[in-house]
Amino acid sequence: MHPTSVVSLDAELGDGVRIGPFCVVHPGVVVGDGCIVDSHCVLGAPTSSFYEAPAAYEPPACRVEAGSLIRSHTVVYAGAEIGEQFECGHHVTIRERTRIGTGVRVGTRSDVQGDVTVGDFCRLHSNVFVAKHSTIEDFVWLLPNVTLANDPHPPSDTCTRGPTIRRYAVVSANAMVFPGVEIGEGALVGAMALVRHDIPARSVAVGAPAQIVGSTADVRCRDGRLGRVYPWWTHFRRGYPDGVLPPADAGLD
Repeated sequence: MHPTSVVSLDAELGDGVRIGPFCVVHPGVVVGDGCIVDSHCVLGAPTSSFYEAPAAYEPPACRVEAGSLIRSHTVVYAGAEIGEQFECGHHVTIRERTRIGTGVRVGTRSDVQGDVTVGDFCRLHSNVFVAKHSTIEDFVWLLPNVTLANDPHPPSDTCTRGPTIRRYAVVSANAMVFPGVEIGEGALVGAMALVRHDIPARSVAVGAPAQIVGSTADVRCRDGRLGRVYPWWTHFRRGYPDGVLPPADAGLD
């Protein structure tokens, strides 16, 4: 632990944990074996309940499981749970009651709001915004500047409902997915799309508003280097442990 950091006596650090300069680790935080926490990070940041009644505040547990890498200026709130082998960029925010699975990567300046579920081996690139009550299943890709919205007529506290992104789906750069929308398994949303309605499994949707233009099976590689583009795991497997993706020659089902 760097001498400039402050770690609560009520926090629990596993074997081989490294805490960088100017970090704050609050009470109730559990950091698993072998984790690296870079400089200027906050783990177990107080929720809004603390500021409403500081004397009565009891921080919910915050967990970062083994082998994770938390890069500089990241804030993880009390009540968040992060699975093993997590990795994030710089200036990431993960709010309370968020559940993140194994092997997830979250890019620089992304904001994952509270009450969010993120499945295993998801990839959220830089500047992704995930609204409260969103559900992201396993192996989803959210590319840079994707926004998942949850309020159909803001501001509202009673009608909020985040999108659901099913496994293996890809949402391309600068796309926005509207509240309550479901992106089907293995679907592809094009760059800058404005998705106001559900997208069926293995469909391609583009435009603003987004329209379904075909099936992912019909997508062709412009350079002719790939015989099959989707499902993406038929040709892209970098960064995934052996055995977690389907065989490259398997069908999506």
